[in-house]
Amino acid sequence: MNEVIYRLAEHVINTANNKGITIATAESCTGGGIGVALTAISGSSSVFEGGIISYSNDIKINILKVPKEIIARQGAVSENTAKLMAEGARKVLHTDIAISVTGIAGPTGGTPDKPVGTIWIGIAKKGDKTKTHICEFFNMDRESVRQNTVRAALKFLIECVEDN
Repeated sequence: MNEVIYRLAEHVINTANNKGITIATAESCTGGGIGVALTAISGSSSVFEGGIISYSNDIKINILKVPKEIIARQGAVSENTAKLMAEGARKVLHTDIAISVTGIAGPTGGTPDKPVGTIWIGIAKKGDKTKTHICEFFNMDRESVRQNTVRAALKFLIECVEDN
């Protein structure tokens, strides 16, 4: 893990720990990379409840409760899917905050409407409206898209835990 990701994860864990906030993840394109970063930090077990790697649509639908109609109409890589993934993870894992990521890491899978590097991030926070962010990591290889997605997700988590 690179130093930037480690420091971001450390900040998330320390801030969440100081505020008594619990965190969960729902990850698709990163395959658990956010959870890996968070659990690399000593003491993470006091705030990180767990994560769901929802790489398949079946897991998004059956575990995270994203309606299959949303995926059929808007796609697994969409604002609503990211929003519902985060909300589903927060409910299933009973946390204060959950973050989700869904996207196209490539090198295949892109379309003219959703090119490789299109990423949606959702952040569900207890008592607050779920927020979404789009990230565009175009013209990058697969690993760069995934690492940039983890970095972006951790930055959004920092904003969320600091705002609590």
